[in-house]
Amino acid sequence: MPSLAFVVTTAPTSQNTATAINIVKAAVQNDINVIGVFFYQQGVLNAAKNLAIPNDEYQTKQHWLQLASEFNIPLHLCITAAEKRGLTDEVDDSIEQAFTVSGLGELVTLSSQADRVIQL
Repeated sequence: MPSLAFVVTTAPTSQNTATAINIVKAAVQNDINVIGVFFYQQGVLNAAKNLAIPNDEYQTKQHWLQLASEFNIPLHLCITAAEKRGLTDEVDDSIEQAFTVSGLGELVTLSSQADRVIQL
C-alpha cells in the first residue's frame, strides 16, 4: 500500500489548508496510507485551542480533529514554530490534545518512511 506524509505550513484560514484536508481525505478513501501530518510555520495555528473561525467559514480545526479520530492519522506539531506563535502545552495548555508536540526530527522520520511527501 502506498504511503503519504503531509506538511502543512499554511494558516487555518488559507485555501491551501482546506486543500490539504481534502487531499488527505481523498488519499484515505483511495486506500493510501497517510502516516502523518506535520504542522510547521503558520500551519501550527491549526492546533490552537482558542482558534475562532466564523461559523460561516470552513472549520479547518474540526476537520483535522475528525480526520485524526476517524482514520487514526497522527497530527504532529512543531513545538518551536508553535512557541514562536504563542502556543504551548506547558503553561496555558493552548494546543488541542489531538496534536502531538514534536520536533523537526519527526518531520525527518515521516519523510523517510513515506513514499511521497506533500507540502501545502
